[in-house]
Amino acid sequence: MAPTTIYPRLAKEIRRPVDQLSRIGDHVLFYARAIAGVPHAVVHYRREVIRLIAEISMGAGTLAMLGGTVVIVGFLTMAAGGTLAVQGYSSLGNIGIEALTGFLSAFINVRISAPVVAGIGLAATFGAGVTAQLGAMRINEEIDALETMGIRPVEYMVSTRIAAGMIAITPLYSIAVVLSFVASQFITVVLFGQSAGLYDHYFSTFLNPVDLLWSFLQALMMALAVLLVHTYFGYFASGGPAGVGVAVGNAVRTSLVVVISVTLLISLSIYGANGNFNLSG
Repeated sequence: MAPTTIYPRLAKEIRRPVDQLSRIGDHVLFYARAIAGVPHAVVHYRREVIRLIAEISMGAGTLAMLGGTVVIVGFLTMAAGGTLAVQGYSSLGNIGIEALTGFLSAFINVRISAPVVAGIGLAATFGAGVTAQLGAMRINEEIDALETMGIRPVEYMVSTRIAAGMIAITPLYSIAVVLSFVASQFITVVLFGQSAGLYDHYFSTFLNPVDLLWSFLQALMMALAVLLVHTYFGYFASGGPAGVGVAVGNAVRTSLVVVISVTLLISLSIYGANGNFNLSG
């Protein structure tokens, strides 16, 4: 009698690390194939890429009534910027330096708040939709039908979405950053009555254009990671309609962890221990 039959739990525990490594390998191979297929997708599936860009920005179905990902991400970052102004003004006011609220807006919005909130919004809107779309196509055997017609399913279904996401994220994130700045200034100047000139002075003094470029790089890396995670879970969904729901849940949880991890790794690699910051002016 085989040992696996006598000790099934022991055999299961022994196989678990191997299964985890195999799953990681499947992720890496799928990501490499999807990224490598982007040039082919851009050249041969241009109409699909353009359609997906419109779907990412303005949404589809019920989401289009709300304005799509642009409105959702913009509202989230605007709310985050306003919350930062409220907490920053009151907290700094306790020690008599509420004038530095403009500094907090220029510093925290660019480095932490806007990238993280935009990544979460992208995962909750377009990312979840991608997983559901691909999962439904897998369940309905539409992906298998593409293979029988000689169409590369990864390039057509996954690489096109990655290309569209990378194109759409730059204007989308630009709107998000601007709205976070506007919300912080409105709360501080209009509602709390701080001088507009005082706010603009500290804001412009501590707003580093290089930090803005790094912030856009961070947003691009987040968007790429979110799209890869969500397309993987949707592409390999199984188990009927309930399996699609499970895939969406797993993808959202994984992408949220990835968003925070990307923020941590990029912050450590760019700013290091000293933060590349000197309080002056």
